[in-house]
Amino acid sequence: MVSLRDHLRQRPDCLAACMQAIRILKVNRKTLELYEARSIDDLLGNMHKVIVIGTGEAMVEEFHELWEGKIEFFSKTVNNSLTGHRLDIHLHGYVLPGFEDSWARVLIAVEDVSDLHRARREMAKSEAYARGLFEHSPVSLWVLDFSRVKQLVDVLRHQGIWDIEGYFRDNPDFIERCIDAIVHLDINNQTLKLYHAPDKPAFWANPTMCLRPNLLANIKDQVIGLWNGELFQERETINYRIDGTAIYVNLQFSVLPGHEHDWSLVQVARTDVSARKAAEIRLEYLRNHDSLTHLYSRAFYNEELRRLDASVFGPVSIIIADLNGLKAANDQLGHAAGDGLITDAAAILERAVQAPSFAARVGGDEFSIVLPDADETEADRLIAEICALIEERNRKTDHVPLSMSLGAATREAGESLETTVSRADARMYESKRCYYQQYKFDRRAG
Repeated sequence: MVSLRDHLRQRPDCLAACMQAIRILKVNRKTLELYEARSIDDLLGNMHKVIVIGTGEAMVEEFHELWEGKIEFFSKTVNNSLTGHRLDIHLHGYVLPGFEDSWARVLIAVEDVSDLHRARREMAKSEAYARGLFEHSPVSLWVLDFSRVKQLVDVLRHQGIWDIEGYFRDNPDFIERCIDAIVHLDINNQTLKLYHAPDKPAFWANPTMCLRPNLLANIKDQVIGLWNGELFQERETINYRIDGTAIYVNLQFSVLPGHEHDWSLVQVARTDVSARKAAEIRLEYLRNHDSLTHLYSRAFYNEELRRLDASVFGPVSIIIADLNGLKAANDQLGHAAGDGLITDAAAILERAVQAPSFAARVGGDEFSIVLPDADETEADRLIAEICALIEERNRKTDHVPLSMSLGAATREAGESLETTVSRADARMYESKRCYYQQYKFDRRAG
């Protein structure tokens, strides 16, 4: 058996006939005002303006309720006023006593809920707009709940702890507790793109995987900042994509307005700055390194001398090295041969010098080696090793023989490194003078 509800839905002509069979006997003044009608005749003569598409479904339910023997029904529908204004209404129908069988008298109460529905539509529109901004933002956005983290740090305050950094040092496991207390609420589409995650379930399987190995340090800094009242924080850090690729990100951490008291809504924005960082690293490398030899540059060398002069109070040794016979090689064999001697010398120095010591090209064919915490013995040992590597190179190649003059000095008590460099430079020139005297070789004439 087909229900009346299904029958009316399948037979729109029958539904239309039922609706046309309804007679409006009387309305009150409030109804006329609601529908902006001058009189009941004005309202009845323009009912085609009142009824809108979709009203029929509400009527189906009303007829079905009456058919089932109920004398009371409720429905929600949309009408129009005679001037075309939308009316969201709630209908409450009641069959008057004595007319239960004929339905000849039915009282209909119409409640205008347009303002409520309009507010809901505006709210839904605003929510959709905000959601669209969130999902389609060009920046990776995370929404987090830090309220349980706040509860943890509030306990520390109640215990009389005020040095949060010292507490972290003494209780490193507390950082792990803070990480476990963070609730991840949502991420946007750009986050999936940034970390190369196929979808949100794949990302949520391990949301902190992309943040390691700097996760502990970052969370510690964020909690310390929150402890100190910093509700907005910004820093650069390294994250990792799903495939393990490292990326540099600019991280902006913000407790959203209205949640300052419990940190229950936190937004973290991440922007991929890998390209900019790579350019900065490249520029920094070019500034600090010589383009021909890839040893450190004179600018880096000078900065390090100033730093060591001001901050290091132990022994510091300086070795000055200068090529022998470079002008003759350039004049007789061309500058390519001269550049080959320079790069071979740089390769030997790079091989011999180990961090924290470093070698720098400070002139055309002049090099300087800085040895922090190294005395005369260590400097002499390194010079011997460099000479041995030069001899090894000359034995194994038929290229132009390589020769270097070297001089070393160790900073004396109360002496500036500039003076130490001058003493090492003087000893290098003494070595060079001995070299040319020994081989009776005039450098300028070749």
